[in-house]
Amino acid sequence: MKRLLPEFENRTQSVIPQHQFIIRLAHSGIIALALIVISLFLGMSGYHILEDQSWIDAFLNASMLLGGMGPVNTPITFGGKLFAGLYALYCGLVVIIVAGVILAPVAHRILHRFHMENRDQ
Repeated sequence: MKRLLPEFENRTQSVIPQHQFIIRLAHSGIIALALIVISLFLGMSGYHILEDQSWIDAFLNASMLLGGMGPVNTPITFGGKLFAGLYALYCGLVVIIVAGVILAPVAHRILHRFHMENRDQ
């Protein structure tokens, strides 16, 4: 099975060249963007189906929640309120996961360089 995230070099390997690092960073960015798009679609679908909102209003509410701002329109139905609460919790996790996916290559490169400097001394 192919890995979704790129495999990082271990401590015995040297730091990858700059162009490979940029490709790794772009790959992580694409994965993060895909997660955001899927999450936005789930939120839009929930607001459209459960709250009977237009697609543009559903987009606005889902994107505001995903961006950490909170919904624009307060849900009216029981299902809509339940969905909005669960989607808000989900969005909080998505923000953390996306930040981790984007920052993982950068943090790994910094730590790997520190390790390489310690080995040279």
